[in-house]
Amino acid sequence: MNTAQVERVELDQLTCWRVRTAHAELLVAQQGAQILSYQPDGQPPLIWLSEQAAYERGQSVRGGVPVCWPWFGDLRCNPPAVQAAYQPGLAPSHGLVRGLDWQLLGIDEDGDAVTLRFVFDSRQHLLPGWPHAARLQLDIRLGEDLALNLETHNQGDEPLVISQALHSYFAVSDVRQVGVEGLDGCRYLDTLDDWREHRQDGALQFVGETDRIYLGTPARLSIVDPGWGRRIHLDSSGSRSAVLWNPWIDKAKRLSQFAAEAWQGMLCIETANVMEDVVRLAADERHALRLRLSSEVLAG
Repeated sequence: MNTAQVERVELDQLTCWRVRTAHAELLVAQQGAQILSYQPDGQPPLIWLSEQAAYERGQSVRGGVPVCWPWFGDLRCNPPAVQAAYQPGLAPSHGLVRGLDWQLLGIDEDGDAVTLRFVFDSRQHLLPGWPHAARLQLDIRLGEDLALNLETHNQGDEPLVISQALHSYFAVSDVRQVGVEGLDGCRYLDTLDDWREHRQDGALQFVGETDRIYLGTPARLSIVDPGWGRRIHLDSSGSRSAVLWNPWIDKAKRLSQFAAEAWQGMLCIETANVMEDVVRLAADERHALRLRLSSEVLAG
C-alpha cells in the first residue's frame, strides 16, 4: 500500500514540495531544485536549515542542499578551463543555477518511495556570459534513505569543462564533538592557510573555522555524532573531491540568514567535482554526480 504524500506549498516567494513517506519527510524548493530539509522519522533533522532562512526569489536559501553549477565557489579560484567557459564579467559565487527556477519534470511513486525530477536547460534561460548548451537533471528519491542524481548533458558542439557541488548542510548536535571519517590520508587544500596543500591524519575534528578542499576522496564519508548517537553516511559516485566547511564564531556573525550561534549545530560536506576533479564533457557527453544519504545508530 502506498502511504506517500506529496503536497505543493508556498513559502513566502518560493514554490516548494513537501514529501512525506513512512520513513521521513522532505522539503524541496523549485528554485534551484534545492532540498531545504530532510528528517528521518525518530531522528533529529539530517539536513540543516537555518532558523533565519529567507525564501526569496533570486537568492539561495541558507541550508539544505544548494546545487552549485557550472562552477563552485569563486570562479577566479577555479581551474583555467572552468574560468574560460564564462565570459569576463561579475561571476556570482557558486555558479548560475541556485537562484533560478528549475522545471518540475515529474513526480514518480514506487511503493513507499517518491522521486522528484527537476530539469534545468541552459538554452531556455538567459545566462549572461555563459553561451553554452547544457541540460541538468536532478532526481531526488526519498525512500528508506535519500538519493540524489545530478546529471549534466553537454548539448553543444564543443567540449565543456565545469566544476560543481551538492552543497549539503548537515545537522549535528555540536560540531565541536563530531568527527568525519573516510578522509584519513587524503590531500587537502586549506583555503584559510593560503591554499597550501596538507594531508589529513586520522578523522577530521573541528576546532575552529574550517574551509578545506579534499582531493582523492573515497566513495564513502561518515559523520560520527556521539551527542545524537548516530552516524551519517555519504555514499557518492562520479566525485573524487569534497569541500568541508564550518564558519565558526567570527565568520558566523557576518553571514546572511545565519544566527550567531548556528555554527555549533551544522557542518557542510559538499560532494563535488572541483580542482583536479573537474568534469570534462565532450559534445553530447553526460556525467552523473550521485549521492546517497543514510544514517545508523552508533554502537553502544
